[in-house]
Amino acid sequence: MAETNRELADFLRRARAQVDPSRAGLPPDSRARRVPGLRREEVALLAGVSTDYYTRLEQGRRITPSPAVVEALGRALDLDEAGRAHLQDLFGLTAPSARGSRRPPAVQRLRPGLHQLIDALDGEPALVLGRRTDILAANRMARALFADFERKPRPERNYARWMFLDEAARDLFTDWEDQARTAVESLRLEVGRDPHDRATTELIAELRERSADFDRWWEQHRVHQRTHGSKRLRHPLVGDLTVAYETLTLPGDPDTTLFVYTCEAGSPSRRALDLLAGWTLADPPAGSGPQEQRPGRP
Repeated sequence: MAETNRELADFLRRARAQVDPSRAGLPPDSRARRVPGLRREEVALLAGVSTDYYTRLEQGRRITPSPAVVEALGRALDLDEAGRAHLQDLFGLTAPSARGSRRPPAVQRLRPGLHQLIDALDGEPALVLGRRTDILAANRMARALFADFERKPRPERNYARWMFLDEAARDLFTDWEDQARTAVESLRLEVGRDPHDRATTELIAELRERSADFDRWWEQHRVHQRTHGSKRLRHPLVGDLTVAYETLTLPGDPDTTLFVYTCEAGSPSRRALDLLAGWTLADPPAGSGPQEQRPGRP
C-alpha cells in the first residue's frame, strides 16, 4: 500500500477500537465482544455503507468515497472536528485552497511585521510556530518562560523536539505528559495534510527512535488541533504557575500559528509572570538567555 493508504487503514482501525458500543446507538446484540470498540459491520451500518465497502476502506484500498460518505464515517466513528479533518486529508478530499495552491518553501521566514507584533506583546509570552512545530520566533517573555530557543542551533528550534528530547522541558511542565501527547497529536494531524514532507518525516523518525514515549503515542494515531488550552509549569525562577493560551492562524500564512500565553488578572500565576517580566526586563542580546540575568538579582 502507498504510505497514505497505510495511514488511512491504521487511523480507521484505531478510531473504530475507541468507540464505546453502548453509546453508538446500535441495535441490541448479545454476541460477546472479543476486542474493544465497534465491529467493522457495525461501523458500516452506522455509516450507511456495505460491510465489504467499509472493509476495503479499512484495508487501505485505493477508493475515493464521496464527501457524504466520509462525513457519515466521521459520525459513525464519533470523531471530533480534528479527527474529521484528518480523515478528509487521508482520503485526499481537502480542498486545494485549504492546503495552499503551491508547494510551500522548504524554509519558513517571518515578515518583519510579525516579529514586531510579538515584541509589542512584551508583557505576555508569545511564540510563532510553523510547519512541524518549528519555532519561528519567540518574544522576550516566551524565552524567559520556556527556553531561549534562539540559543539553539536552527535545526533544533522545534517545539516537539524540545518537548521530548530536552530534559529541561520535562522539568518545566508539571503536566508534561499532557503537553507532550498534544504535540504528538498535532504532528499526526499535520502529516495527514502533507504526508510527503521530507523534513516532517525525518523529524518523526528521529523522535520515534530517541523517545519511547513519542513512539508509543505515535502508534496510537490520535489527532488534535491546538486552538486554546493551558499549561502548568514549575519555573526555576518564579515557581508554580498556570498559563492559558490562545492560537491564531495568520491570514496569508496558513502554515504559521501565533501562540499567546496569559494569566488571570490578580492571580498568583499573574504575579509570578509579572515577577519574571521584571527580572528579565533588561533583555540581553538574543542568545544570552534569562538565566544569565540571575547574578545580583534578589
